[in-house]
Amino acid sequence: MIAITPFTKIHELLNLSRKLDFLAPFLMRIYLAPIFISAGLTKFAAFDSTVDWFGNTDWGLGLPLPWLMAFLAVSAELVGGFLLLFGLATRYMAIPLMITMLVAIFSVHWESGWFAIAPSDPATSMAQPLAALGVPAAERSLANSGEVGKRLDAARSLLREHGNYSWLTGKGNIVILNNGIEFGATYFLMLLSLFFTGAGRYVSLDYWIAGWLSKRRGSIGGF
Repeated sequence: MIAITPFTKIHELLNLSRKLDFLAPFLMRIYLAPIFISAGLTKFAAFDSTVDWFGNTDWGLGLPLPWLMAFLAVSAELVGGFLLLFGLATRYMAIPLMITMLVAIFSVHWESGWFAIAPSDPATSMAQPLAALGVPAAERSLANSGEVGKRLDAARSLLREHGNYSWLTGKGNIVILNNGIEFGATYFLMLLSLFFTGAGRYVSLDYWIAGWLSKRRGSIGGF
């Protein structure tokens, strides 16, 4: 017989939260959907420029078959974004969207390292523990953070002296874009989670369609 301990009671209370486990995939879908829809609409609105960027080897990605690649990217982001929104064919659509993220990570962002926004204070950078272990990429990241801090200080000084600094920063702080893989990797991991869990119960079309198909199979088997 298992003794009832305070830990057991806490664990039982935690297990009650499983009744709400559908919220996690639902919130991930609602978070990701507008990101992909917006990205797809932006590429679609300037499709010719998107094709040029995909294909150009000097200032673009230099990908083969740029028109096809651009079409696939726009289709995956637009169609996938709307299907994520409604929770329809979620596991299927996670696959092309993950591929899109991998292409973006390795063809656009990889050389810029991890950070999307360059950290300007080496003392608070998440690269510091790895740099202490002697990881070369982390050491370079810390050195880059120091240089970013110097440039941001110079930019702020110039703007305070020659510009309306309060107006310029009224919508947010001035940062330096690092353009690393941070966002792409985060979206990929969220999509990977949706691939394994599905869209979630109750608040997805996948859930209700699966229930309807299950009942239909049961009724057909009863004849």
